[in-house]
Amino acid sequence: MKGILYLEDGTVFYGNGFGKLGTEIGELVFNTSMTGYQEILTDPSYAGQIVNMTYPLIGNYGVSGSENQSKKVYAKGFVAKTICDTPSNYMSEKSIDEMLKSMEVVGVYGVDTRSITKKIRNAGVMKCIISNEIFDLKKLKKVMDSTEIVDKYVSEVSTKEILHIKGSGYKVAVMDFGIKSDIIENLRAKDFDITVFPYDANPEKILSINPDGLFLSNGPGDPKSIPQTVENVKELIKKLPTFGICLGHQIIALAVGGDTYKLKFGHRGGNHGVYDIERDKAYITAQNHGYAVDEKSVEENGMIITHRNLNDGTVEGMKHRKLPIFSVQFHPEGAPGPTDTTYLFDKFKDNIKNSKINEAKCKIQMDSCLEKVAY
Repeated sequence: MKGILYLEDGTVFYGNGFGKLGTEIGELVFNTSMTGYQEILTDPSYAGQIVNMTYPLIGNYGVSGSENQSKKVYAKGFVAKTICDTPSNYMSEKSIDEMLKSMEVVGVYGVDTRSITKKIRNAGVMKCIISNEIFDLKKLKKVMDSTEIVDKYVSEVSTKEILHIKGSGYKVAVMDFGIKSDIIENLRAKDFDITVFPYDANPEKILSINPDGLFLSNGPGDPKSIPQTVENVKELIKKLPTFGICLGHQIIALAVGGDTYKLKFGHRGGNHGVYDIERDKAYITAQNHGYAVDEKSVEENGMIITHRNLNDGTVEGMKHRKLPIFSVQFHPEGAPGPTDTTYLFDKFKDNIKNSKINEAKCKIQMDSCLEKVAY
């Protein structure tokens, strides 16, 4: 079966097709991870994108259902240099080709993925058609010209109903913008009692469970595409200790009055260096995002920069000067990638604990003042 990639600027890459027989259009991006293709495919943050893997061999250890980060693949297509049809791993249940067929994802392999990556790095991310059924360039150009990509991805990937995951510790309200299963597992590991809300849940609904903290998840697309959510978060962060990652980090930036902007080709992979300013220590992190926080805009609105990207200097983390709010651009849970920064989930728990202690002290002081007034 043949395969083709037709880029917005007219560039064409011919290869072989695999996965679902079909034609899709999306934003062409690249990921530099050496492993974790299954987690990448099932990460909802890739909604609407065609993922080009820079590592040359994909599928060698197969696919296991336990590694999925969501119930389906939201990416529009998958591109690899070479795929393995005979995986070797004791956990393997199927091949990458079988996974893409079952998840109805179009794949192309046998193309020069290095050349594709260099193209994106030089020109920036762009629209792309991936197909293993249509090879007429005039037809592909017609599809390209007549298709507009509309960023409504968060509404597609977010939960449609409120979900409760019982725990014995602090109550945490999670706003789901496309949350990965490993993030939930990291929150559960800290004994949080978790309630997952749709992305557009209003503050009244979220506060009705009397949460001790607020968690803003990862997710796809432009944070400015969900302005009402930003307004909702603006109200909630005044009342709750808050931790945001990835898209949640960008939404916090907008909620405090800052700004975000689109990167030329984004950060996607499990090998991105980040400097933790407060710890004076560098970490290798997992990342997947196409937008970044404008540093000056958030510093002018009460935020302190806590993490910085070691490749391009962009903002990778921040905290509020007075309120118990902090966020990071990378994925501390890994999946795929290193888990060196899972200490941030402990930091979130400590923030909630300290907030509770401060509330108790304020109440004692207030009660004492009232007693004196009454006397």
